[in-house]
Amino acid sequence: MLNGKAAIVTGSTSGIGLGIAQALAAQGAAIMLNGFGDKAEIETLRQEIATTHGVKVGYSGADMSKSGDIREMVQQAAKELGSVDVLVNNAGIQFVAPVDEFPEDKWNAIIAINLSASFHAIKAALPLMKQRKWGRIINIASAHGLVASEDKVAYVSAKHGLVGMTKVVAIEAANHGVTCNAICPGWVLTPLVQKQIEARAKEQGVPVEKAKNDLLREKQPMLQFTSPEQIGALAVYLASDAAGTITGTAVSIDGGWVAQ
Repeated sequence: MLNGKAAIVTGSTSGIGLGIAQALAAQGAAIMLNGFGDKAEIETLRQEIATTHGVKVGYSGADMSKSGDIREMVQQAAKELGSVDVLVNNAGIQFVAPVDEFPEDKWNAIIAINLSASFHAIKAALPLMKQRKWGRIINIASAHGLVASEDKVAYVSAKHGLVGMTKVVAIEAANHGVTCNAICPGWVLTPLVQKQIEARAKEQGVPVEKAKNDLLREKQPMLQFTSPEQIGALAVYLASDAAGTITGTAVSIDGGWVAQ
C-alpha cells in the first residue's frame, strides 16, 4: 500500500511509535526511526525491521525538545530515504501533579516535546510534501486531547493544542495533496503501562488482572486496552489513498472513553 513512500515516526524505538513504524514498514514504507535508548539495541531493531519487511530503515537520535535537531532529522530522512511522505508525530512525555504544585521545568519540557516538536517537524516536512503533491501528517494526540483529567495540566494542554494544530495544518494543506489528522488513543498497553499496573497490584494487594480492569474502568466503558499494533493499523489507513479526503479530524481509539 505504501511502496515507494518514506515515513518519519518520532519516538519510535518502543511502545506506540514502534508499533506504528512496524505497521508502515509492513506496507512497504521506508522508515526513519527516532528515539532514545541503548545504541546497540536500536541498531538491532533497525536491522530487524529492514530485514523483516525489505525496506530501508534509518535512525535519527534527534532530541525532540530542540528545533534544530528536528530540522536535521527531516533533512536526514529526505536525503537517506529519498523523500518524506508520511510524518508521524508520536514522541511524548508525562508528569503528574496538581496545577499549583506543577514544576515549571516539567511544564516547559512537556509543551516542548508533546506540542512544539510537532510544529517544528511539520514546518520542516510540509514543503517537501507540497513539492510532491502528496503527504500524510499524523499527530498522536490522546483522549486527553479531547477531555481532561486532574493532575495532568501540561499533558492535557499540549494534547488539546496538538488537536488544534492538526486542524490548522489540514486547512492550509487541503489543496496540496496533504492531509493532517490526529489519533486519540485511550489506555494503550505498552511495557511502561504494564509495569504501572503490576506496581498498582502490588501496592493494593490485588491480582494483576483486577488492577488492570480497575485502571480501565476509571475512564473506559470497554474494559480492553488498545494495542500499539491497532494504532499502527489506524495510522496505515490514514496514510493510504483510501483516506485521501479525511483531514483535520481527531480519530478516537479509546474504548468509548470520550463517548461518555
